[in-house]
Amino acid sequence: MKKILFGLVILISTSISFHSKAQTQKNDNFDFFDAVINNHDQIFQLSCIPSAVEMILKYYKVVDFDFYDLQNEWKNKTDGSFRNFDNKELYGITFSQKFVLPRDENFPIDSLFQTIENELKSEKKVIISLPSDEGWHMFIICKQTPDGEFVSYSKHGSHTLILRNTKEIVKKSNGTEIMTYTVSTHL
Repeated sequence: MKKILFGLVILISTSISFHSKAQTQKNDNFDFFDAVINNHDQIFQLSCIPSAVEMILKYYKVVDFDFYDLQNEWKNKTDGSFRNFDNKELYGITFSQKFVLPRDENFPIDSLFQTIENELKSEKKVIISLPSDEGWHMFIICKQTPDGEFVSYSKHGSHTLILRNTKEIVKKSNGTEIMTYTVSTHL
């Protein structure tokens, strides 16, 4: 009886040990940006611009996950644009508006895509304005797939939005604006 009880204790403790190592290993590979997206909300219908900026700030850990100051100040501002954050430094990160051009057949889409690729290669994210049912909505491009397409994330309330055809959308729109950023060397 003692041998059976001892065997069960060994079996259970070994199982728990393997399970906890598997959980630890899984968390080691977890992309922190996923945690930012999953723990962030767009709290006003028209606050997608400051919401995207807040996600970048959270990604760089310069603000806490409960930081919503930019959206609370913006609320449902109807006349806002990337211009409100152009050359603005927040917590050591300076944002820059790019490709403020007419969206037509002369828009330099190849240059836009190259700029985005360069930002991604330097391990940065890119805020992009994309058409939506309500006009335009801000997304964050966080990676490029092996076939060259950009993957973009956003929030609509607490719902996470994922686009895997960002380039296609930009081409159909004849271009768009983006926002890039520089990170202070002391961060």
